[in-house]
Amino acid sequence: MKTSSARVESGFAYSRSFFENLVDSALAHAKKLGATDAGAEASEGCGLSVSVRKGELENVERNRDKSLGITVYVGHRRGNASTSDFSDAAIAQTVQAAYDIARFTAEDPVGGLPDEADITKSQPELDLFHPWDVTSEQAAALALECEEAALSTDRRITNSEGAGVSAQQSHFFSAHTHGFRGGYASSRHSISVAPIAGKGNDMQRDSWYSSMRSADELASAKAVGRYAAERALSRLKSRKIKTTQCPVLFESPLAAGLLGGLVQATSGGALYRKSTFLLDSLGKPVLPPHIDVAEDPHILRGKGSAPFDDEGVTTKARKIVDAGRLEGYFLSTYSARKLGMKTTGNAGGSHNLTLTSRLTHAGDDLDEMLRKLGTGLFVTELMGQGVNYVTGDYSRGASGFWVEKGRIAFPVEEITIAGNLKDMLMGIQAVGADAYNYGAKTTGSLLINRMKVAGS
Repeated sequence: MKTSSARVESGFAYSRSFFENLVDSALAHAKKLGATDAGAEASEGCGLSVSVRKGELENVERNRDKSLGITVYVGHRRGNASTSDFSDAAIAQTVQAAYDIARFTAEDPVGGLPDEADITKSQPELDLFHPWDVTSEQAAALALECEEAALSTDRRITNSEGAGVSAQQSHFFSAHTHGFRGGYASSRHSISVAPIAGKGNDMQRDSWYSSMRSADELASAKAVGRYAAERALSRLKSRKIKTTQCPVLFESPLAAGLLGGLVQATSGGALYRKSTFLLDSLGKPVLPPHIDVAEDPHILRGKGSAPFDDEGVTTKARKIVDAGRLEGYFLSTYSARKLGMKTTGNAGGSHNLTLTSRLTHAGDDLDEMLRKLGTGLFVTELMGQGVNYVTGDYSRGASGFWVEKGRIAFPVEEITIAGNLKDMLMGIQAVGADAYNYGAKTTGSLLINRMKVAGS
C-alpha cells in the first residue's frame, strides 16, 4: 500500500480514500486468515500547542499521530491489535496478531459486532471540522495577550502559572464486516490561563479557559485573562469554617461533574458488573420530579456530537430522565447484550447531555441562585477523586465561598464536602439559568438541599 500524498483537509497527511483502502485491506486480510467477523479503524491527529509564562515563551509543541486498529472475531472469541506503521507488512502482522489473540482467548457468548439492524444508514453532517490555520507565532501572541490581560487586571495579581493556546484536529475512517462504513474529521481549539493572586501566606490561584470546535467562537484572549484574574482575586483572604451541615450550591462547571456521576452510574459496564448505586433504576425516580436530562448527538458543532457511536451504531436524540424518572441507560452492543437489552448507541460515551429544571426561570442567574441558597456553601473548586460508584459515597476536598442571607460573606478553603450521590441527585432543589457547557455536558449551577461540610 502506498502512502497518500493527497490531503483530505487542511493539515492532514492522509486522505479519506487512503484510509478506506487501508481499512479494506486489513478487513480482507482478516477474512483470508479465517476470521468470522472483523472491524478496523484508521485515524490521524495533528495540532499545535503553545505555552507562555510571565511574558516569555515556554513551549511550542507540534503533534502528529496516526493509528490503525483491528478487531478480529473467531466465532465469539475476540482479539485486538494496533499499529502506527501503515506499510503492507505491518498491516499483515497486526491483523495476524489480532487473529492469534482471538484464537487463544476465552469464548464470550455475547461478544461480536453490532446487529446489522442497529448500524447507521445515514450520517448527518454535523459541522464538526473547523481547522485553525494559526502559526506558532500567532498562537504565542494570543497566549501572551491572555496572560497580560490577567496580570494587568489588578496589582494583586502577582504571578502566573502560564497561559496556553491549542489547535487540534483529527479524522478517521472505520468499517466492519456487518456493513458499516463511515468516518469524519473534527477539531477542538482552546485558550487558557492560570494567574496567581496575593503574596506571602495569602496566595491564591485560579484558572479559566475557552474551548470550541471553531476558533471563531472562542472567547477573546483578554476576556479569558480578566475572568481568570477576577476568580483568583475573589479567593484572597480565604479561611476555614467549622464543621457543619448546610445546603451546597455547585458552580455550573462543577455541576456538570455531578451529571457525569449519573452517566457513570447508569452506564452498561457498571450495570452488568453490578458496581453501581443505581442498579435496576430504569423507570424509577433518580432525580426530583422537576428535573429532565436530554441527550442530543446531532447538535451542530457540539462537543459531544457524533453521527454514530464507536461501533457504527446510529445515535439518536432521547430523554434520559423525564420528570425525575430514568428513561434510558448508556449502553454499547456488548453491555446491552449482557443485560438482555438493546444498544443505545453509546459505545464510547454519552453525547451532548443537558440537565434542566422545570422550575428554572430566565432570571435565575448566579445572584438569584445565591439568594436561593440563603446560608450555606457555594463551591467553585473540587479536589481529589473521592467518589465510590458502588455505594454512591461522595467525599471531595473543596473551596469556594460561605454565603449568608443570599450574599457571599467570605471565601473558604481546606474543607471537605461529603454525602451520597443518590441523596445528592434526589436533593437537587434548583438549577440555575447560568447554563455552562463543560465538554459534552450542559447544566446551570445546582443547589443541593443538604451536605456535610468538614472544616476546622
